[in-house]
Amino acid sequence: MRNISRLLTSLAAVFFSYSALYAQDNKLTVELNKFEASQTEGCRAFFLFRNQAGKAFEGFEMSLAILDQEGVINRLLNVDASPLPVARTTLKLFEIPEISCGDVSQILVHAIDVCQPQNEENMDCFPIVDLVSRTAADLVK
Repeated sequence: MRNISRLLTSLAAVFFSYSALYAQDNKLTVELNKFEASQTEGCRAFFLFRNQAGKAFEGFEMSLAILDQEGVINRLLNVDASPLPVARTTLKLFEIPEISCGDVSQILVHAIDVCQPQNEENMDCFPIVDLVSRTAADLVK
């Protein structure tokens, strides 16, 4: 009886460990990695997309609101980050025109208009997207 109890305990531990590992990996992390002044008097934003969602995305488009230091929306920016290969980190650069990098206080991801896994229909990606910023500006949903 004691052996069965140990076996069940071991199986439960393995199941919960696997579940926790799977839950951590089932994410698409969007990281605002750095800003750099662009040659067009704007700001170049470097984004890293870490795709641990378990599927490649042939379409991934976000609508971003760029907020200035007073919290006022300076502009809306639509960006296409596709394709996003599975289990890979992808670097994408986007130009934010007519605002200096130091004037950007926050970037709001207010819509993910396209989130299409390869050979699948468009899906709601907000639940699997994690946002990270390594800049002074916040990246938020």
